[in-house]
Amino acid sequence: MSTDPNLLADLEARGLIHDSTDREALRSRLAEGPISLYYGVDPTATSLHVGNLIGLLTLRRFQEAGHRPVPLAGGATGMIGDPSGRSNERNLLDDDALASNLAGIVPLLRQFVDFDTDRANSGKLLDNRAWTVGTPYLTFLRDVGKHITINQMVAKESVKNRMAGEDGISYTEFSYMLLQAHDYYWLHENEGVELQIGGSDQWGNITLGVDLIRRKSGVKVHAMTWPLLLKKDGTKYGKTAGGETIWLTSEHMSPYRFYQAWIQVEDGELPKLLAQLTMLPMDEVGEVVAKHNEVPHLREGQRRLADELTTIVHGEAAAQSAQKASSVIFGGSGAGLDTDTLAMLSSEVPTTVLDRAELDRDDNLLDLLVMTGVTKSKSEGSRLIKQNGISVNDQKISADYVFTRDGLLQDKYYLVRRGKKAIFLLSFEG
Repeated sequence: MSTDPNLLADLEARGLIHDSTDREALRSRLAEGPISLYYGVDPTATSLHVGNLIGLLTLRRFQEAGHRPVPLAGGATGMIGDPSGRSNERNLLDDDALASNLAGIVPLLRQFVDFDTDRANSGKLLDNRAWTVGTPYLTFLRDVGKHITINQMVAKESVKNRMAGEDGISYTEFSYMLLQAHDYYWLHENEGVELQIGGSDQWGNITLGVDLIRRKSGVKVHAMTWPLLLKKDGTKYGKTAGGETIWLTSEHMSPYRFYQAWIQVEDGELPKLLAQLTMLPMDEVGEVVAKHNEVPHLREGQRRLADELTTIVHGEAAAQSAQKASSVIFGGSGAGLDTDTLAMLSSEVPTTVLDRAELDRDDNLLDLLVMTGVTKSKSEGSRLIKQNGISVNDQKISADYVFTRDGLLQDKYYLVRRGKKAIFLLSFEG
């Protein structure tokens, strides 16, 4: 199977290579033919978050270039917890929590990698618990610990930082890098993996695995990391401006809120985010940024970023609904909204579920405005209507307006606005 000879150059152009072992040796190996590579994630929660997105997309980039991705779910390493990037000890997870977390993240791994067995470079999903849990401690010390020195381990930045802290580092977390090194060795011996990828904070752990394979097998394998996804102030892109974690599953973060997280990014961040978090070719990234810079107040660059990312993570239909819902919330027309968009909107704006029989009364206007919280009282409702301050389904209403069955959007909803910004949905059932 042929491979794309421009893959490494494309990753470099996107700013996706922070560190690597012998770069030219890796370039030569990629040019020879398909390579198996792995990226591991520990099940520390029931979903992955935006911090994992570069890794998942990098696996996809390698697979589309003809290589074989091996995503690894860390059922074993998740029992310990990686000390990298942390100032305190992780809480140890029990078997039930780990199983629940794995059930949440495995579908995400499957979403980004093609596991079709008819494909020559089909991905393979593995869990390191399969080869780790049953390994006797003394065997592990002889087979792994014998080949790694304490000097190597304490030289790792994550370990040095924790040792300098007030609470230090436990032997449990100190041993994490041995498990990760063993993973690389096992995957190399049993799956032919020759490249491990990860964030720059994983460099020490990854290179320990490279060294273990060299010592035990006499083989030269490769490592590559990307820079952590950071904002200009040095903080990670893990949360929205409001402090909400940017999760990759709709159970944790709705597609609408995910979409909004990217609409809010600063103009100066667009080139990096479009390059690193989308599958757009680099020349198209340049075109999007150039067009955005001509009229930045329209935020077309942010809209394209939000569209691309929401499509990648939640699918095209969800992205379109999020776009339409966003337009309505920020003043756009609600005419012609489909059922999915209205349902998405109902989870983002105040929504009241009412009995459909309420639509059979010919004097229901003020009662329904109060019942749904659009107005605090009937008198306030009357006053706002006289001031053209209430619109229903994008039409200003008068005092003789009546909510009827015929006026329902998608046979279920009414969209009510109070003033320019307050939006309410009335959902009728029965």
